[in-house]
Amino acid sequence: MWVSKMALNIIPLHDRIVIETIGEEDVSLGGVFIPDTAKEKPIKGKVLYVGPGAAASDGKIIPLAVKRGDIVIYPKWIGTEVMLQGKKYLIVKESDILAIIEE
Repeated sequence: MWVSKMALNIIPLHDRIVIETIGEEDVSLGGVFIPDTAKEKPIKGKVLYVGPGAAASDGKIIPLAVKRGDIVIYPKWIGTEVMLQGKKYLIVKESDILAIIEE
């Protein structure tokens, strides 16, 4: 699914995907505050927007397997972090995504 206009004012191109990361909690189970510097980088996120697809060698567009709303797993140090409207998002290529979590 491709979204032509977004509330975030960003349109992913080709096989790129905008992900809202799902990070760790700010407070441990014991009630101790965990600063951002001590947290692991997220490896799970929710797909917000997807590009139209990758171009095949014959010029046709190959639709993406992931869709808006999917929860996905990706490697820790992948993609490009962007700050939009005061919140961090991640832009990745579909090939960087390792799996879709089915609920």
